[in-house]
Amino acid sequence: MNITQEKIDDLNAVIKVQLKEEDYQDKVENQLKEYRKKASVPGFRKGHVPMGMVKKMVGTNLLVDELNKILSDTLQEYLTNEKLEVLGNPLPKMEDDETIDWENQKEFEFKYEVGLAPSFKVDSLDKLKVDAFKIKVSDKDVQKYVDDLARRYGKMTNPEVAEKDDMVFGKFEELDGEGKVKESGITNSSVIIINAVTDKNLQKQLVGAKAGDKFVVDPKTVSEHESDQAQAIGVDVNELKNIISKFNYTVEKVNRVIASDLNQELFDKIFGEGAVKSEKEFRDKIAEELNKGLIADSDRKLKADVQDALMDSLKLKLPDTFLKKWIKASNEKPITDEQIEAEYDMYSKSLQWQLIENKIIEANEIKVEFEEVIDYTKGLLTQQMQSMGMPANDDEQLTQTAQSVLQNQEEARKIYGMLYDSKLMDLYKSTCKLKEKEVSLEEFEKLLAKKK
Repeated sequence: MNITQEKIDDLNAVIKVQLKEEDYQDKVENQLKEYRKKASVPGFRKGHVPMGMVKKMVGTNLLVDELNKILSDTLQEYLTNEKLEVLGNPLPKMEDDETIDWENQKEFEFKYEVGLAPSFKVDSLDKLKVDAFKIKVSDKDVQKYVDDLARRYGKMTNPEVAEKDDMVFGKFEELDGEGKVKESGITNSSVIIINAVTDKNLQKQLVGAKAGDKFVVDPKTVSEHESDQAQAIGVDVNELKNIISKFNYTVEKVNRVIASDLNQELFDKIFGEGAVKSEKEFRDKIAEELNKGLIADSDRKLKADVQDALMDSLKLKLPDTFLKKWIKASNEKPITDEQIEAEYDMYSKSLQWQLIENKIIEANEIKVEFEEVIDYTKGLLTQQMQSMGMPANDDEQLTQTAQSVLQNQEEARKIYGMLYDSKLMDLYKSTCKLKEKEVSLEEFEKLLAKKK
């Protein structure tokens, strides 16, 4: 066996694996013997089928299987020994006129394209200057949240005529180029929240609407969010960009929420029985919860700004052509080149950040121990039980449940990710040159909107 690497450039290479008959012959022969023991062929006792017949029946398939196993093991061992940091997985490479004679060929050469991670170093984080936002919650913010909660836990009514804070429920019907309902077109029944409509003329028309009223609607104006637009007409978000039709919208009923009174029943529903006993305590508790949430929002903004600053300074290059080819080859469902191009920029940025983050973790020797994961999972389980009004289990039961949760690889991956994120955030806060800025919630939301 011989394995070599041909460097194309700093980000691309071709690995060649040459196999001779002695590299695979014994393994194939062993597999043939195992198959012969179990083979059931009319006219022969089990285990006594002639080896020549066995080779004709399954010899080629077993050869291909064994070669694939050898190649997989060999490639992985080579990448590890050579300390090659590859992106994606090696892709088989064959010339257009290249063929393999599995029946007669004894020696084989296989080529694999590989995409290599760029070589780079992250400078000390203490040189990085980043704004750290402290969000100040005002009485106005608390009142808005109080109003939202009162409406969320309020009573639904169906008045005859719509007002600006109401919702209308009705049916969307796709129209053709002549303004008629399209045969076999899109139809869907859903809600329009009047004050969320971005078309001000339509918004004015909907105020005063009643059952039976009809409106011509562009679904892309029912909300600023694409997910809401798609949901309104009952399509996937990815399909939305292909829809240029207007829709007929027939109102079936008006929905109005009558806000709940600020009373003990509402306090108990939101915070648990007896946790809050007056309107003042209720507002204080909301302010406390808002502050907690805003600290998390501020941390996310800090992380995003650190990410942008590092990516802008490093300007990493990736083996883009290889990665696009790998995405297409490895995708479970067929994917077009156009789809890959549309989504590649986001994928590339995500991969660049993953590489940078891994360098930071390695350089600062950040580790997450299994005991930390167990304790963190126990904390999550306790919070979950408390939110459902259930008493927490004793420590032994919690530990057993946590271990059970972590047997799920996806859940374990998420929890490890949370802990690494937490440790990285502590690193940014303690190392970067942070310039603290106090802003109102409104100012902070404008900053986030500008970022988008």
